[in-house]
Amino acid sequence: MSNNLQEHPHKRFNPLTGEWVLVSPHRTKRPWQGRQEKNQTDVLPSHDPECYLCPSNVRNRGVINPDYKDVFVFDNDFPALLEESINSSCDQDELFRVEPESGVCRVVCFSPRHDLTISRMKPKAVRKVVDVWCDQFSELEDREEIGYVQIFENRGDIMGCSNPHPHGQIWATSSIPVIPALEDSRQKEYLQEKGKCMLCRYAERELESGERVVFENGSFVALVPFWAVWPFEIMLLPKAHMGAITDMDGSQKDDLAEALVNMGIRYDNLFETSFPYSMGIHQRPTHENGGDHWHWHIHYYPPLLRSATVRKFMVGFEMMGMPQRDITAEQSAKRLRDLPEIHFQDRD
Repeated sequence: MSNNLQEHPHKRFNPLTGEWVLVSPHRTKRPWQGRQEKNQTDVLPSHDPECYLCPSNVRNRGVINPDYKDVFVFDNDFPALLEESINSSCDQDELFRVEPESGVCRVVCFSPRHDLTISRMKPKAVRKVVDVWCDQFSELEDREEIGYVQIFENRGDIMGCSNPHPHGQIWATSSIPVIPALEDSRQKEYLQEKGKCMLCRYAERELESGERVVFENGSFVALVPFWAVWPFEIMLLPKAHMGAITDMDGSQKDDLAEALVNMGIRYDNLFETSFPYSMGIHQRPTHENGGDHWHWHIHYYPPLLRSATVRKFMVGFEMMGMPQRDITAEQSAKRLRDLPEIHFQDRD
């Protein structure tokens, strides 16, 4: 990468969305006097009698959780979507359009242990989470009324996570949400124009260069995208072409579990804190015919910028104009790549 791009402002293009990001590397030298977040150093118990996600505890609507030993899935007690939808057949003004949306919202508890995160779990245990994700996708995609299955995790209270117990969510919607729909159309256009999968070619180029690669194993590569918006954003994608997580074989699922743990450890080690992020899987829509353009992948969007107590805010120009970042993707990747693969809490 040209030194000019590591020192001077420029724009980078995101082929998955068609959007641009402003990169301002010279700003990394400015002093910081802004807000600092509280560093999360609380020690959690392995079981919290007040936690509505722990085994055998009572949830908000009076339902008692089973004494589960591995992964536990249940329908969200306060879902954003309902299985029944409204009737919107009335005449509408084009400026005030309404469309019905229905679906299913589920919670996936990764472990019965209240004090764990994916970064503190063994790959064998995370493999069970991967298996549940695949089972859930397989079940939901067979339902005629489901158009898309979004699997995601919010980690940390500054990411809106209301409970520290290790868990993620699944929202299965009747339509395809805006961002996956955009990625769908962009990947389809690329395949039609170039005759090759966009992310297959992108992964090949990144592996050849290596400057934005953070981690790889036999089946997966984790990298800071060339067009990353968040300071330490990561894309994790399979090296083989596949449209959905259910296309993985057993070995690839093992490698995914290893990659998820590895990325969690690197994130925690960066600022020696329980690293917050939003993580989500993008994969082909359900009932997709001719969906060869899709290459499934995982996005990590973490807000921390300079330390465990300084985060990035999307404000001002970024809200009104376009996304902007200071540290370059190459600099972020090097910092993450150079970190030890042993969790800081396990070091002698």
